[in-house]
Amino acid sequence: MDSSDTASDTLAASYFDGMTAKAQPVTLRLAGSSLMLTGEGVERIVCTIDVQWPERTRHGIRVAHFADGGSVQCADTAAWDAWRQHGGQRDSWVVKAQQSWRGVLVSVMLLVLLGAAMYQWGLPWAARAVVAATPLSVDTSLGQASLSAIDESLMQPSKLPLDEQSRLRAAFTKALAAQPAGSVPAWQLVFRKSRSPGMLGPNAFALPGGTMVMTDEMVELVGGDDKVITAVLAHELGHVRHRHGLRMLVQATVLAGVTSVVLGDFSTLLAGVPLLLGQASYSRDAEKEADAEAVRILMTAGISPEVMVTLFEKLESKSNPATKDKKDADAAVAQSSWLGIAFASHPSDVDRIAYFRQAAQGMQVKP
Repeated sequence: MDSSDTASDTLAASYFDGMTAKAQPVTLRLAGSSLMLTGEGVERIVCTIDVQWPERTRHGIRVAHFADGGSVQCADTAAWDAWRQHGGQRDSWVVKAQQSWRGVLVSVMLLVLLGAAMYQWGLPWAARAVVAATPLSVDTSLGQASLSAIDESLMQPSKLPLDEQSRLRAAFTKALAAQPAGSVPAWQLVFRKSRSPGMLGPNAFALPGGTMVMTDEMVELVGGDDKVITAVLAHELGHVRHRHGLRMLVQATVLAGVTSVVLGDFSTLLAGVPLLLGQASYSRDAEKEADAEAVRILMTAGISPEVMVTLFEKLESKSNPATKDKKDADAAVAQSSWLGIAFASHPSDVDRIAYFRQAAQGMQVKP
């Protein structure tokens, strides 16, 4: 039998007037839109819409609060719930959902989907908006701090001869000369060597503000080929143009802020921001934007985007010396990348090889 069939119009409860701690026994009655309290020395009528009704839960007493600070309490939760229902009071849809495992499951799934959507689309959009409103001087300051932190922990001065460094800078400068006036962001190229063997290996990465770092190991890997080096730098300049470093920092800070609400303080992350900028990976979308920038610069300069494929082949040859067949090399490249900082989160290298080859096929090579 349903509990509402046996529920009474009245309910015994304890009344607190909000001014003293003394509980007064009262009888509650629901009549339409009114809640009536009667007891020794107590006669009150309260409009039900002015009552803060307790949610129906499995445990704990029921406490209803009044606007003037008074309240009524009932330890018999089953009797309270039956009395409320009998009096025409209904649970909100939120309470009903909380009482249903299906409702809870649906809520959790919706929360997960909302979080995923915010991470996938909302956070990048917000980061772009913040970066657009941030002056370039902020990028420069972050880049300088990041380079100092990286020099202290990861790298040492370059061993490349100065004339070799100048030759590679000149090759990249020449490639950029074909770009429209005023379209190239400020940049500088510095060379560094890994502090210990295998720490960074063949690598290149861009810092906020336009500083691009290339390791001696990268130059050695490609045999000083200035076209390959130009291609790599064109990719990194794409990160500079789109301010991916600052955008990544904004996203990481927002995520840390959200995490701190759940887990606590995030000052440790903020203290490590400079090193984070030198070690973290860009998103797949950011890497695709940088690849597109590299293709545009190379094609304008009359350099085939195929040179980037040469880089991947050399990286794969270093990673898997026993791999000789070119098709096997293309497939194996998808399993690993030696560009740990700059290219760690790139799209699949097989996809990138196909992208650069397709761009090379469609290129009108200058005579």
